[in-house]
Amino acid sequence: MNYTELEQKIGKQTESDWHQASGGGWIHKDAKVENEANIRDNAIVMGNAQVYDDAWVYGDARVSGNARVFGDAKVSGNAVVSGNAKVSGNNE
Repeated sequence: MNYTELEQKIGKQTESDWHQASGGGWIHKDAKVENEANIRDNAIVMGNAQVYDDAWVYGDARVSGNARVFGDAKVSGNAVVSGNAKVSGNNE
């Protein structure tokens, strides 16, 4: 997904506030994504969201608000993780 397609999904943005992850997904400057985490495909991480450990966000999934995705959790498809939600995996 390119930047124009990102804006089509979530509305007008400031392009300099975003960067594209090596896996193709988009990360807003206010969100925190650790190097070990994978943001792929058309996934979007925004707000104060955090993705860390070996977590994956991919497909058309979105993580926003104060949500946390961590451990070896996988968020995919059209899933939306938002608010104060926490999604964790086993991380063993």
